[in-house]
Amino acid sequence: MMNYSFLDFLTLTGALGMFLYGMKIMSEGLQKVAGDKLRSILSVMTSNRVAGVFTGLLITALIQSSSATTVMVVSFVNAGLLNLAQAISVIMGANVGTTVTAWIISIFGFKIDISTLALPIIGICIFLIFSNNNKRKSWGEFLMGFALLFLGLTYLKDSVPDLQQNPEILSFIQNYTSMGYASILLFLLIGGVLTVVVQSSSATVAITLIMCTKGWIPFEMAAAMVLGENIGTTITANIAAIKANIQARRAAFAHFMFNVLGVCWILILFYPFINMISWIVTNYGPGNPSELTSFLNTLSPETIEQITSGRKLTDPGLIALQNKAMSLHISVSYGLSLFHTLFNIVNICVMIWFVNLYVKICSFVIKSKKDQQEEEFQLRFISAGMLSTSEISLLQAKQEIALYGKRVHRMFNMVKELYYEKDIEEFLNIFARIEKYEQISDRMEIEIANYLTKVLEGRLSSYGKENIRVMLRVITEIESVADACNNLAKAIKRRNDGKSVFLDSQNHNIDHMFALDNRAILRMNELLDKPEQEITNDDMDISVNLENEINNYRNQLKNDNIENIDAKKYNYTDGVFYMDIVSECERLGDYVINVVQSVVKK
Repeated sequence: MMNYSFLDFLTLTGALGMFLYGMKIMSEGLQKVAGDKLRSILSVMTSNRVAGVFTGLLITALIQSSSATTVMVVSFVNAGLLNLAQAISVIMGANVGTTVTAWIISIFGFKIDISTLALPIIGICIFLIFSNNNKRKSWGEFLMGFALLFLGLTYLKDSVPDLQQNPEILSFIQNYTSMGYASILLFLLIGGVLTVVVQSSSATVAITLIMCTKGWIPFEMAAAMVLGENIGTTITANIAAIKANIQARRAAFAHFMFNVLGVCWILILFYPFINMISWIVTNYGPGNPSELTSFLNTLSPETIEQITSGRKLTDPGLIALQNKAMSLHISVSYGLSLFHTLFNIVNICVMIWFVNLYVKICSFVIKSKKDQQEEEFQLRFISAGMLSTSEISLLQAKQEIALYGKRVHRMFNMVKELYYEKDIEEFLNIFARIEKYEQISDRMEIEIANYLTKVLEGRLSSYGKENIRVMLRVITEIESVADACNNLAKAIKRRNDGKSVFLDSQNHNIDHMFALDNRAILRMNELLDKPEQEITNDDMDISVNLENEINNYRNQLKNDNIENIDAKKYNYTDGVFYMDIVSECERLGDYVINVVQSVVKK
């Protein structure tokens, strides 16, 4: 029986954990060093699908995490900087970029014992991490992650069970490696499941490399596992996107579909493709990767133990076998890395012509409900690339701000709907939509402000600069209106959670307050839509009157509330929930009048 204890299993798990943690720290460190630059590249270099592919490849190769690139892509889709077609092209490139990890492991992890340098690297990192300079600190984190990654890889190689010493287990595995395409499909499934469990395709590729170089599985089955890992990593993204918005789910599904269709065509050409890889590595590399398993099978367990122990050998025969084994180990790692990279490159070359079809399929499969169509954040008038001329830029910004006001009005309408909703599930759905709108509102404020700041850096007249300052004030106040809507939703939820039931007279008063706020927002949006030259000081009168009416009504309700509690018409807690909603309505009116004043008093 195999002598493999629970402690050995924990050691194996710990080694995998160190590998994953090292990769996480390394990726995050690099993102901190070059995050802003990467975001700039991503937002600008996606003018066409080819540029998008190279952008995804470049960024993923730099930060060593296709997941991080995908998250960045989805955030830009949310921000309206990328559409779904551009996002798909970037994700395609990320598929190739993530194969760089396998190449690093192949070059350093199997050819050079970099783990001996890991502790000195960590020693250098300590000084960088505790530096007051943020950039040096980020570089320290990157190097620390790099060292931990290869320490974890070394421990991973040393802690896997030695199947050569246990031929009965090896034969059990080999029973499933000679069933033709059935074996390929089985190991493809294993690779996919393993990736979902480990939550990192890079870690699973490393595990596959170790399994193959240890002689557990032949090169062909390792390649099948790599294909499964390509699908497994997309399943993780789809699980993560379940609660995300429509565009995020479509992007994740496009990634899944792209990889699954790629695996489908490569399975048809699997053996010719494997033979091509073997030929390339044999003729231009260290040897034939397919020979390792048969080579290890010709050796006794004692011989394998001797040539892989790391001890210095004196027997010329053993030295020759050791060199042969090392050469074949390297050829396997090169072969799998080449297979992974070439598969993704060829897949892109085929699929890049069908990006628009992908968009249509994703939109068909993941339909957006009518009430969700406006919940996807898209900057409609501001372009994400180069700025237009100053005059057009200001016009685009004005249109975007007007759209911003309309979004906030839709948000307020949801609050009114939420107030009377009795069904718990539907109440939570509406509440979640309001929170989503609030997040969209935050992003719109930031994106419009960033755009206006860039315009401000250009050549503008003093009038144009003042116009931009007014717009910056306006978007800040509109965002405050959205915050007030969100606070109203929270106040209504607190009322429901507290099992408070309002009297008909209270509901009537809230309805009247909602109606006043609604008129104020509609008036605000009329002025945001109105041509600048047509706005006069008289335009503010209606809004000022509404604001005064809101304030007076709030004061009246405040006084009535105290009298009603004293008269025992309702209890004190009900009165608190009631006045929370009334007070938030009054605050909303304040923010609306601030927008109007900014627009009129230019």
